[in-house]
Amino acid sequence: MGGEIKRKRVTHLLGPVTTRGKHPPADIKDEAEKHMMTVNAGAIKPERVITVGDFAEGVFLPWVEQHNRPSTAKSYREIWEKHLKGHAAKALLKNVRTHHVQDWLNQIGAAGLSRNTLKHIKSVVSGMFKLAKQQAYFDGENPARDTRVNPKAAEPKETYAYSLDEIQSMLAVLPEPAGTAFGVAAFMGLRHGEIQGLLWENYKDCEIYISRSIWNGRATDPKTLKGRAPVPVIRQLAEKLEKHRRRCGGPKTGPMFANGAGKPIALSNLVNRVILPALNRCELCGKPEPEHLHANHKFKRDARIPKWRGWHAARRGLGSNLYRLGVAEIVIQRILRHANVSTTAGYYIKTAADDVRDAMTRLESSIPSAIQAHETLRDTFGTPNPDSAAVPATIN
Repeated sequence: MGGEIKRKRVTHLLGPVTTRGKHPPADIKDEAEKHMMTVNAGAIKPERVITVGDFAEGVFLPWVEQHNRPSTAKSYREIWEKHLKGHAAKALLKNVRTHHVQDWLNQIGAAGLSRNTLKHIKSVVSGMFKLAKQQAYFDGENPARDTRVNPKAAEPKETYAYSLDEIQSMLAVLPEPAGTAFGVAAFMGLRHGEIQGLLWENYKDCEIYISRSIWNGRATDPKTLKGRAPVPVIRQLAEKLEKHRRRCGGPKTGPMFANGAGKPIALSNLVNRVILPALNRCELCGKPEPEHLHANHKFKRDARIPKWRGWHAARRGLGSNLYRLGVAEIVIQRILRHANVSTTAGYYIKTAADDVRDAMTRLESSIPSAIQAHETLRDTFGTPNPDSAAVPATIN
């Protein structure tokens, strides 16, 4: 303060001492030597000795915003603010070890978070220390490496995939342009940002080339190299797109789904203004819930109309519906433009209860003939009968 230089004693805990002898235990002496080697070697410059909180907010999160997609940066910042900041912010970055990170994960997991959420949190910690090591804020093995997420943590909630029947029912009641936008999601499997970023000039020869993605008003390249691949347009969707083009005045270029100012339409606003009112209708009078305030009867949602489960449920639905039609996983991967087929199989192919029952029915129908064939080989006492073709008719 005020330009006055003060000398402060810096301490470092080497470990618990349980004896009162004249000399410290051997393990404490070893730890002291290791610590002083780090200090004397100057592995980390004094200006880079900062807390985890200062590094996260001053270095790591800005770096993520600069080098990753906006949605990824938002996710990382939320994980830091909601889960990590309260446990890790005050720790000195250079002193963090595996047991510290394990303590953070244990404390965070006590809130009942799902296993997948905890894995995401661990991944963020790992990425943070990887960058810290690259930029000389940290020296040593990544402390997140040997930690583990509690295997008893809650299973992640099952995600939803629209069936073909649900898609048809929704398309029957959705007004335009919401109906066509949802058709693109359901029959092409495009991501939310990719639909918002579609351009008329990229639609040719019954295919749409994905050239960009828009998230929170920011345009970026497709998520992966495979994401730039063209996606075929089926006839039913092509007809909807041509009608949509005519309603828009026949444009050849520009956003495929535009607002009044000619800019890409915000799909989240489209959901709130158009899609939800269209799907949440009264069973008796057919009015949307917001228009039902002065009706002479109680609002009861029409259960025949599927509920809105989000844009990504349509992408999962495409994967699941193609799989039910017998399409191979590797082909579905190419349609959804995933980098790995394991992603397609693990997260985008949903097996419905009807599929399970049908499979067991097929198994059931195949068993009687097998049992019958098996029983012909035994006599009335259950003794195997010899195969007559394998036994000679006479024995000399």
